[in-house]
Amino acid sequence: MNDLVPDLVLGDDGQLRCRWAGAGEMRAYHDTEWGRPVAGDVAVFERLTLEAFQSGLSWAIILRKREGFRAAFDGFDPERIAAYDEVERARLLADAGIVRNRLKVDATITNARALLDLWDAEGEGALARLVASHAPEPRPAPVSFADVPGKVPESLALSKALKKRGFVFVGPTTMYALMQALGIANDHLEGCVARDAAGLGAAEVGA
Repeated sequence: MNDLVPDLVLGDDGQLRCRWAGAGEMRAYHDTEWGRPVAGDVAVFERLTLEAFQSGLSWAIILRKREGFRAAFDGFDPERIAAYDEVERARLLADAGIVRNRLKVDATITNARALLDLWDAEGEGALARLVASHAPEPRPAPVSFADVPGKVPESLALSKALKKRGFVFVGPTTMYALMQALGIANDHLEGCVARDAAGLGAAEVGA
């Protein structure tokens, strides 16, 4: 930490970062991924799934297991996941490479099927468009974590919109975490080295 802004940490490279990004995988994720848009519905679906698995846990656990999740869930291919049967479900619940939570595993399968239905109704790219359409208005850069909300009206609206389309485990807090991860909400702190490169806007998501 530093004396002026306790929620920023000074790295060994002389750069200030959000405190949670002190070193290792978390620092790399913070610097190059968090707060930046991804391309395509499959990438958005992966982020949505991982944010759901993170609920009640630390992101460091999910990040450490991310490659395990990708392997277990067939690269987050929604068509393959939607076809999972009881054998695949049992395989997932026995896989130590992921978080073996029955409700979250079932939610992933349910959400893959909901995504396919969404594609049937609105075409590919529909998930990214739906998420982006609920972008909150830009706010001043947060100075400390106390300035960062846990949810916003827009994340509640997104949660309701997804639930209406058959998605589960998409509460407003989880949806705000998704917005942060995708750069729809830029919550890198003022003075963080990654802030200016993040928050590229809802229009970029899924491009």
